[in-house]
Amino acid sequence: MESQNKWSMKMSKGLDMEIIHHPPKMRSVVNLIIAMERLKAADMFEFRDEELLSFMRESIIEERVVFETTAAPTQEYIKTEESLCMVNDTENKSLYWVPNNMELNAIILQGGADTCRAHMSMSTYVHPAPPVETQIVALGIRNTNYFLSCHKDGEVPTLRVELVEDKDSLQRISSNSDLNRFLFYKTVTGVNISTLVSVRYSDFYISTALENNRPVELCQDSAPRYRSLVFEQLNKNSGCERQL
Repeated sequence: MESQNKWSMKMSKGLDMEIIHHPPKMRSVVNLIIAMERLKAADMFEFRDEELLSFMRESIIEERVVFETTAAPTQEYIKTEESLCMVNDTENKSLYWVPNNMELNAIILQGGADTCRAHMSMSTYVHPAPPVETQIVALGIRNTNYFLSCHKDGEVPTLRVELVEDKDSLQRISSNSDLNRFLFYKTVTGVNISTLVSVRYSDFYISTALENNRPVELCQDSAPRYRSLVFEQLNKNSGCERQL
């Protein structure tokens, strides 16, 4: 009975109390007890509106801290340098490109046929958080606007030789841009030997077939293809009869 009298005590003029049936939190219970004690002490005089509002803020209204969240900033791949190279697979098949064709082939060339090899321009990029022990690169055909790119036809990613109208568009590539189809993770696995994995399709490698004179394609780790590539660096004065 004593506890009932506490809750049915006379309220100050102009005040009323409403009890909402929600499971109380400990903080809410403490605030309510403090509020009741203050009301008991203040019952002998009337409140001004400003005093009542201040009292409610201090003792009854719970503070909620709201953290503002923003989307993660877009990161960029930024081109830093460019070098020239020719590429073989580990079975000495050379990459060969027919101008304006959409693919490279891997061919065992006869002696004296080096001028038919595709001379590649390899651009290196920096990124705020690159995978450990890798470089980020783009590969183009020397003296052209054609670059290797990754696309998805149906369920399987494919490798293409794609024309880029404006090469300057590849100077800075946003991490969520469609232009990341031109980027590859280059991982060194031996002397002048590396693998190239698509940035867009991170478990697909540039690879060559077991057979001679077949297209260079993307494959996964379990595919019966050659994924290790040999990079032969060239100087800028290296000539190429067909200017590839």
